[in-house]
Amino acid sequence: MAEKVQQQTYPPPQANPYGRADEEVASVAGKDLRRKKRMKCFIYIVIFALFQTGIILLFALTIMKLRTPKFRVRSATFENFSTETTNTSFNIRMITEVGVKNTNFGSYKYSQSSIDFYYKGTKVGEALVPNARAKLRSTRKFDVMVDLTSLNVPSNSELGRDISSGLLPLTSQSSLRGKVELMYVMKRKKSTNMNCSMVINIQTKQLQDVICR
Repeated sequence: MAEKVQQQTYPPPQANPYGRADEEVASVAGKDLRRKKRMKCFIYIVIFALFQTGIILLFALTIMKLRTPKFRVRSATFENFSTETTNTSFNIRMITEVGVKNTNFGSYKYSQSSIDFYYKGTKVGEALVPNARAKLRSTRKFDVMVDLTSLNVPSNSELGRDISSGLLPLTSQSSLRGKVELMYVMKRKKSTNMNCSMVINIQTKQLQDVICR
C-alpha cells in the first residue's frame, strides 16, 4: 500500500512590517531635498538681484551722473602791449589760453560762444570761442585772441592809478551751451559759465593771480 505523501503546507509569507515606514522616510527625505534645492535656488536669485541692483546704482552714480564742465582762463601771452599813464589808456592784444574741463563719462559738445573781458565793470574786449568737443574725462585747451582797449572806460575811473601801480585788474565772463553724449546713445543738455578774475602785470607783461569760480 503506497504511503500517501502528505504535502507540508507553509504559512503564507508575512508582509515586511518596516516597508511602509521606509517608504515614508524616503518620501520625507525626498521632500526635504526638494525644499533645500528650492531654498538654495531662491537664495541665488536674491543674491543675483542684489548684485544687479548694486551694479545699476554704481552705474547711475558714476557713469550716468552728469557733472557741469568747467570753463576757465588758464594763462596768456601778449602782443602790441601799450599803456599810457598820461592819457590813462591801454591797448593790449592778449592771446589767452582757456580750457574746458569735462569730467563726464561722455564727450561734451558745445556751441560757438564768446568771452567778455571787463575792467571794473566796463567791457574792454571780446574773444570768440569756436564750437568744438571736449572728450570724455579730459580738458580741451585752446587759444583765443582778444584786443583789450580802454576806449569805453570812464574818465573818472581809477585806471590812471592802476596803470601807475603796474597792475591792471580784469574779469572775464562767458557761458557755454552744449550736450553731454553718454554711452554714444543718450544726449543731455549741459551749460557751464566762466567767472574769472585776473591781473595783468604791466612791468613783466604777464598774466597773474587768475582765480575762477
